[in-house]
Amino acid sequence: MRTAVKRLGPDLDYLPDGETGDRRNWVISMIDSFRQHPDLRLTREGDWSDYDKTPRFAVRSGHRLYGAAIDLGIAAAARAAMAEFDTIRAAMADGGPRFQVGIPGDVDLAMFTFGPIGPVRYLRPFTEALAATMHHTYKLFGDDALFQIEVPVEQVVLARAPSRLRPLLAGLLARRIAALAQGAPEGARFGVHLCLGDMNHRALGQLSDAAPLVLLANAVAERWPDRRPLQYLHAPLAAADNPPAEVPGFYRPLTGLKLGPDVRFIAGFAHEDQDAATQFRIRDMIETAVGHPVGISTSCGLGRREPAAAAAAMDRIKLLLSDAPAA
Repeated sequence: MRTAVKRLGPDLDYLPDGETGDRRNWVISMIDSFRQHPDLRLTREGDWSDYDKTPRFAVRSGHRLYGAAIDLGIAAAARAAMAEFDTIRAAMADGGPRFQVGIPGDVDLAMFTFGPIGPVRYLRPFTEALAATMHHTYKLFGDDALFQIEVPVEQVVLARAPSRLRPLLAGLLARRIAALAQGAPEGARFGVHLCLGDMNHRALGQLSDAAPLVLLANAVAERWPDRRPLQYLHAPLAAADNPPAEVPGFYRPLTGLKLGPDVRFIAGFAHEDQDAATQFRIRDMIETAVGHPVGISTSCGLGRREPAAAAAAMDRIKLLLSDAPAA
């Protein structure tokens, strides 16, 4: 948190705790904790070295999996970061940022835990566990919190689907994302992070252009529940170690974004491995397509990166927020 404030300071609207340490690899620590879960058994070993080398679980014979029996550790981590967050924010002008809490999609947790059958057979326990997490965290932070729903499986599935099926599929996937937000307390604020995956800084999926992002983003905005403000939508325009495309055609579908006037579009294209002049040209392509200035971030989170790489990415974000490319 202190590193982010030092490098991005007043440009930060939302500040996560970084999900460092045991939590640095998104949901991996959550799923690995199921090795000790009394209702689950390991059916396939995996070391998370790649997307096809992940563990798989099944519900034990004679058992059932309930949301109340799943502790994802998110609320406890938020509580642990609370004092440091309060100290940092108190030292900042204009009230400082809100506290950003990452909420993995329920479909994603079910898929990574049980494989393809997970979202069909075991979705409800994860939906319930995530709702409880948001209620607990909201009691701690109230309006100072923002929940960021993070959904790589949904975006990758849509990108891989045949073009003719994408509109229908986008609607179905967006309903699940909106239903997850519906489980939060009224008044809770949200961001949605569409994602292409970043395990070991490698993407799970790729895009030929931004069209699948636009389809899912618009479907989410259209179905978003009342009384749970959607503050932003963060879209991956790069893919982990792959820098963003350099051609305007990739970004042209962004002309079709329909998020509404109150939802900021965060363009996830900042990439420290691409030269700054190219990145500024890409920013111009994106803003030309969207029709107005956009928020800027990387394609995914920074907690799983080495400190030097994360710092370089934050410095690139800061540069891209400026008015002109570096000389």
